[in-house]
Amino acid sequence: MFARQLIRIPQLSRGLATHANPGLAIPATLHLKSGQSFKGTSFGAPKSIYGETVFSTSITSYTESMTDPSYRGQILVFTTPMIGNYGVPANKAPFDSKDVGVVLESQGVQCAAVVVGDVAEKFSHYTAVESLASWCKNHNVPGITGVDTRAITRLLRDQGTTLGRVAIGADVHLPTPQDHEYWDPSLENLVDQISTKTPYQLNPTGSIKIAVLDFGAKANIVRSLVRRDAAVTVLPWNYDFNSIRDQFDGLFLTNGPGDPAHCLEAALKLRQTLEEWNKPIFGICMGHQIIGMAAGLDAYRMTFGNRGHNQPVLALASAGSIKAGRVYVTSQNHQYALKLQDPFPMGWEPFFINCNDSSVEGIKSTIDSGKKVWGVQFHPESAGGPLDTIEVSLISLLVSCGYWTHHLR
Repeated sequence: MFARQLIRIPQLSRGLATHANPGLAIPATLHLKSGQSFKGTSFGAPKSIYGETVFSTSITSYTESMTDPSYRGQILVFTTPMIGNYGVPANKAPFDSKDVGVVLESQGVQCAAVVVGDVAEKFSHYTAVESLASWCKNHNVPGITGVDTRAITRLLRDQGTTLGRVAIGADVHLPTPQDHEYWDPSLENLVDQISTKTPYQLNPTGSIKIAVLDFGAKANIVRSLVRRDAAVTVLPWNYDFNSIRDQFDGLFLTNGPGDPAHCLEAALKLRQTLEEWNKPIFGICMGHQIIGMAAGLDAYRMTFGNRGHNQPVLALASAGSIKAGRVYVTSQNHQYALKLQDPFPMGWEPFFINCNDSSVEGIKSTIDSGKKVWGVQFHPESAGGPLDTIEVSLISLLVSCGYWTHHLR
């Protein structure tokens, strides 16, 4: 009798899950510019859309990925078979010394569309307020379920990131798009579309003043700074920081979407900063590429980029808790990287390198340069992903600015 009750417990817990109410099945098709098509069923917004088809190997944190501004303009394919099983939380938080107005990584869904093998028809989590399908619909983002995401991922790995179209409803019966009809988001300055238009402050009474150049920042970047008692001033991506730099103890360059070549203006302004300013500067993802371009390195487009929470990077130099020769697991989302060249520009050295594809994962100023500048291609602050390298980024920046370590615990 007791054994029978134990068997019923999983059935009871599953019965407590909330139904997503999928409604009537609407046909959907993912067309790739390379000629392949994948048929499935629609969820989310019933609209067709073009974008750049990419894949992510992350197995959790689909809400954080979808609200990451670096996915702007992209059709996001999740390799994890089931997505949506824990729903979506309310995305509101206060503006104070702990939070920055949102729970996730931005106000809305940033990717153009999502492609999943199996969207959950039930969801269960104590913070969930709606299903993935209803969330996408509310933010006018289409989705496809019931397709072979493994086959799509293999294609993208072999041929590289590919332009695509998500066709919904009656549009699935239209002819396959011609090559000239596909929209390439990398041709546009996506950073200018997503960056703040006016400066604003967070936690203005903080103990140390950090300026943040916003190339499409994830909320957890500024959230992590605020929670470590930094007074943060967020600036547009092309703001003339040199005109106000003496007001700050350090400069932070954030992540962002698209081709860094569109942000040459920011790189040229940063070059002046590097030459004339001796305070700490740190960059993540797009910010790392901007620092590299300002230092004299070139950026290039990778075949399929790195997107996931399990990218291994090898430390080539020691700094703080980071030890040369050790491998760290990191969270990443990028299509572009800095070129590894020999010799490196004077006053600079590679900091991290990717263990899978040998791409540059970090650079830093040399000790002889007298500067305190470094950048990493990955996301040390995660959201989602591991926190193995958090000390090389946010904490190191604040310590370098003169902030005492015991304040950071």
